[in-house]
Amino acid sequence: MPESPEVQALVEFLDERMSGRALARIEDVDPRALKTRERPPAELVGARIVAVRRYGKHLALETGAGWLVVSFGRNGWIRWNLDDGVPAGAAQRIARVALDDGERADVVETGDFLAVGLWVVDEPKDVAAIAALGPDPLGPDFAPDDLERALGTRRKQLKALLQEQRSLAGIGNAYSDEILHRARLSPTVHAASLSATDRERLFAATVEILRGAVADRRGLPPDRLKQAKVAAMAVHGRSGASCPVCGAIIVDHVFAGASAQLCPTCQADAAG
Repeated sequence: MPESPEVQALVEFLDERMSGRALARIEDVDPRALKTRERPPAELVGARIVAVRRYGKHLALETGAGWLVVSFGRNGWIRWNLDDGVPAGAAQRIARVALDDGERADVVETGDFLAVGLWVVDEPKDVAAIAALGPDPLGPDFAPDDLERALGTRRKQLKALLQEQRSLAGIGNAYSDEILHRARLSPTVHAASLSATDRERLFAATVEILRGAVADRRGLPPDRLKQAKVAAMAVHGRSGASCPVCGAIIVDHVFAGASAQLCPTCQADAAG
């Protein structure tokens, strides 16, 4: 699933190439993905692009005639300037955005079912999922108080809380594992049980992991971002490998219908 660091790198890549250009065509829109049936994407054609922005895991194209918002779901992404004859694996095109200079961005879905969503709106917050977003750890104003409000005294497991978009925007399955490993915390520990020191470590890990990932991905083309994310993981998706911190074997930890990859030594309280 695309998460905020990769979406941020994608947004910066597209913003550099699309801002100031006019929308020549928005075509091949899959009607199943369009969530604002009363506002077809065609009404943005001819408008000039002001900026490409990110809201949590969403991408938003700002134009002089309104916004095109994209939710990638679990398996959506962008293909940039790839010819139709270039193999794209199982990618299904959901929409094509073509610019006045001939360059184009295809919104694609690579999963077995369609989860990509498209909206044409006056403001990004007209999309309910964006309006409900919590503080964004990639934002310049994100502070310990923002994390403290998300944690509070809730009896909610940390991995689930980190992925709860109304609490913290942009974190998904992979980066929740990475953050908890860096913070040396169990995914099943409840927020209410964290000490002040635990909370300090969790804040530092959240900021370091997400902002470090953006710095590492910045400048990469869209088709290389997923591969770079996978390669950078310390524990997520690495069950059976050695922990890069202590050398212990990374394990799958299954709980309450969910799972996480973790180090049983660095995150010792998770192994019981």
